[in-house]
Amino acid sequence: MSTLQKIRQSDLLHNFLRDPLAVGSFFVLLVLVAAGFLSPLIAPHDPYDTTTIDIMDSEMPPAWMDGGESRFLLGTDSQGRDLLSTILYGMRVSILIGIGAVVLQAFLGIFIGLTSGYVGGRLDAFLMRVADVQLSFSTYMVAIFIGAIFKTIFGVGLYAQVAVPFLIMVIGFAEWPQYARTVRASVLAEKKQEYVEAARVIGFPSSRIMWRHILPNALTPVLVISTVQVANAIMSEAALSFIGLGMPVTRPSLGSLIKIGFEYVFSGTWWITLFPGIVLVLLILAINLLGDWLRDYLNPKLYKGA
Repeated sequence: MSTLQKIRQSDLLHNFLRDPLAVGSFFVLLVLVAAGFLSPLIAPHDPYDTTTIDIMDSEMPPAWMDGGESRFLLGTDSQGRDLLSTILYGMRVSILIGIGAVVLQAFLGIFIGLTSGYVGGRLDAFLMRVADVQLSFSTYMVAIFIGAIFKTIFGVGLYAQVAVPFLIMVIGFAEWPQYARTVRASVLAEKKQEYVEAARVIGFPSSRIMWRHILPNALTPVLVISTVQVANAIMSEAALSFIGLGMPVTRPSLGSLIKIGFEYVFSGTWWITLFPGIVLVLLILAINLLGDWLRDYLNPKLYKGA
């Protein structure tokens, strides 16, 4: 039986197709992600190409309003950039930061949680106290502290060049305890199972037991956390950009576009903030709804009897 046939006959696909909300959320997320990553091909303009940007086109309303032009469907921002194009490019940046931060969170959290739960003892106590200390600092506190130091030492110009990896590092480093605690709890339950004892009796090394036997059985809650954390990471990037600690104005993201437009919203230029805000809400909502469905599906009390 091929992999495609297994997917078609799987219980996961059956339950997914029976849930219209999950299907709709997946379709919206698929369209947004595809539009973001295909932005160099489908965007009407390149917001990074300064030769095509005219400041005289700044704050132009959407095409269907008086004063709008057909070449700028959603209008322009304060720099004269096509708003539709900047949203597409900015959405790609926000998604990349969200996924990158979650990959870093998962790597750190799984490694620390797996080690802590399996080894136990003083190492477990030490790592969990480190996690407690980390949880006492919010993502924004860490970003403000590290970002201020970085800009002071290296300058704003260099920060603009490394803003994406910087935000991935900050958001990822700030949120790893969520994974560590979850994985540790699963490992504590799994390492008492008979298959782990059998692996020890056979003589398998601890590293193989941890990574090849225990970890695959402890990944179910990690999948649920990851969907929620992607949404949280995207929101964190938007919030940091809004307060001036995220993406610079020259590197559009959904958060930085909302920040740019917020300065002009009371002067009547509402579209600069409204359209990126709508896209951000749709993106976060679609991810969260899919995460809720996955959580319910992986809960045997809810789906096994369905």
